[in-house]
Amino acid sequence: MRYLWSLLFCLLAGIAHATPANKAYMSIIIDDLGQSSERDSRTLALPGPVTMAIMPDTPHASEFARQAHKAGKTVILHMPMDPASGPFAWHPDLPIEELARRLDAALGKVPYAAGINNHMGSRMTAQREPMTWLMGELQRRHLFFVDSRTSAATVAAAQAQAQGLAHVSRDVFLDDVRTPEAIAGQLQQGVALARKQGSAVLIGHPYPQTLEVLARELPRLSSQGIQLVSLRQMIAERSNQAMPAHGKQGRYFNR
Repeated sequence: MRYLWSLLFCLLAGIAHATPANKAYMSIIIDDLGQSSERDSRTLALPGPVTMAIMPDTPHASEFARQAHKAGKTVILHMPMDPASGPFAWHPDLPIEELARRLDAALGKVPYAAGINNHMGSRMTAQREPMTWLMGELQRRHLFFVDSRTSAATVAAAQAQAQGLAHVSRDVFLDDVRTPEAIAGQLQQGVALARKQGSAVLIGHPYPQTLEVLARELPRLSSQGIQLVSLRQMIAERSNQAMPAHGKQGRYFNR
């Protein structure tokens, strides 16, 4: 039964059997949403199934989550984790009961969330006990997990895989360098990786430069043999397996 939800995701997503075998898949997540109505609106206008990752401690979190859901976009909770701060943030010294309370409160701020990914979290995602608890809790709530991989020491995806939780891991950050040229280069890195391993998950932010590049380049992906897919479809495509950079023979490195 522990794998039932992951299998159900595969069925709901329809997998990708209708797509030619030479296609490669890409999913794009935009983090840090809910802070600016102008940037939120520009992000929502991006073509295709771009995922909206909304921070719970932002002035427009709930309103934008409803707007994005109505527009047919996938909404996820961008969950603050140490070294992030604020009333919802997870820290290693907090008991499980407080982590549960903060998760519940954060989900209440982001309606229609289909899953969560970590905001920051380089220290928190390295903590095995709370990550194990989180994956069990997400399984109970029928939510998926995206490991943003803000640290090579993360054990989050490994714990998700161990519990059969529907999940994926980030492959490429788009905008560590905030110039259009650098962002376009990172997008092409994602294209090359998707061709090489069959899929790529990219994370960016609602910076003007990022939104400019994506608005221009996303319509061109299909001509490069790339199919932009939702996170649910990506989860189905990857079937909870680790990519080569994150593990060996489909299993995550157990640090």
